[in-house]
Amino acid sequence: QIQEEACLGGNMASSQGCEGGGQVRAMKRNVRLRCPFRKGTCEITRKTRRQCQACRLRKCLESGMKKEMIMSDAAVEQRRALIKRKKRERIEAQPPGVQGLTEEQQELIRVLMDAQMKTFDTTFSHFKDFRLPAVLSGGCEIPEFLQASLMDDPATWSRIKEDLSPLKISLQLRGEDGSVWNYKPPAKNDGKEIIPLLPHLADVSTYMFKGVINFAKVISYFRDLPIEDQISLLKGATFEMCILRFNTMFNTETGTWECGRLAYCFEDPEGGVQKLLLDPLMKFHYMLKKLQLHKEEYVLMQAMSLFSPDRPGVVQRGVVDQLQERVALTLKAYIECSRPYPAHRFLFLKIMAVLTELRSINAQHTQRLLRIQDTHPFATPLMRELFSSTDG
Repeated sequence: QIQEEACLGGNMASSQGCEGGGQVRAMKRNVRLRCPFRKGTCEITRKTRRQCQACRLRKCLESGMKKEMIMSDAAVEQRRALIKRKKRERIEAQPPGVQGLTEEQQELIRVLMDAQMKTFDTTFSHFKDFRLPAVLSGGCEIPEFLQASLMDDPATWSRIKEDLSPLKISLQLRGEDGSVWNYKPPAKNDGKEIIPLLPHLADVSTYMFKGVINFAKVISYFRDLPIEDQISLLKGATFEMCILRFNTMFNTETGTWECGRLAYCFEDPEGGVQKLLLDPLMKFHYMLKKLQLHKEEYVLMQAMSLFSPDRPGVVQRGVVDQLQERVALTLKAYIECSRPYPAHRFLFLKIMAVLTELRSINAQHTQRLLRIQDTHPFATPLMRELFSSTDG
């Protein structure tokens, strides 16, 4: 087959010359072509190339096309089949949902997925310097300063107990040598069993916070914002983004977060999940996991949370709003391209509802953490920096 570009602009023809057409068939049959305008000097361009086969053929020959290199009809069909096959393979090699997206939307997903891969340690292989809960004779040790405050002010303990929630957290740590260390909260349900675990929970939360902060910094759209807006957006979104990441590691069958060598489980003393679902955060994880989202949808949700123009302190709200709208349209388009219809026709609306619920959980969590921090300062410096000046 003769490629048409070889006939245009005087470019040097390849061994396959110009686009297959009348002049090629004429050369095969030794037919003599004549210029209909009887000049033989027609200007051949992309628009006029079909007006005069004789002059087009002349230009191809002048450009270097050789008669003996013209492909047979069988070779042309074979080449067309090869081109179609390669095109089909390229499409099939693309990630699910990419087909049908604009180049800009594909690029946005690529940027976000690249940032996620670079900053999300799903195996927790780099999470090493953390504190473990202190266990004394199967019970829990309460810090001396807190014991004194509880004796002086029983109401303080009542508030802490309410904030810490009646849910119990067990922890399993697998050693590199295959050994397993388990932390089980005491059977009694007075709320104090969570206290020894708070430093460890602060460490794992801080590790996740650093990951999502680095995620944001990798994204050029975020780096282009003023530093003040970057800080405001991170203060508002870091917890929400961490919850989204934690959800990818949540096993609904066991109620466990599987974080590499570490496993965390909220335990229900009554042995079921109904009581667990009374806690907004636990209910959220089960609800979100039920949607069975793709990794692309998770990362787009993180970006939706990050680029929220209504966070306290944001100055360039218009710019951030445009970024969030761009992410939302990409998420909607991705769902439409990758999900069967009509089974998932409401998925985008469900995700929007999930993000709204996440904002509410974020506000509740922040207020709870601040109250606990006032009486039991377990938070790391990064946690205090992120939450102390957040208005919810």
